[in-house]
Amino acid sequence: MQCVFVQFRCTPGKTYEVADAIYDREVVSELYSTSGDYDLIAKVYIPDDADVGHFLAENLFEIPGIQRTLTTMTFKAF
Repeated sequence: MQCVFVQFRCTPGKTYEVADAIYDREVVSELYSTSGDYDLIAKVYIPDDADVGHFLAENLFEIPGIQRTLTTMTFKAF
């Protein structure tokens, strides 16, 4: 499994709706609200046989209320 972190910037007033929709998809292991440029951050485990971009686009990125995302790939746990 490949671990990635995805940050979401939401349409103003839609953060809770976006968070609920993300959890309903059951593809994130953790989801937090954050301060700063993005409203939410999710920890996602991508199956080894899946393309990261396709997996995220098909499972998360079409959720209404998402304005922008930032995906951070991980490589090694210390």
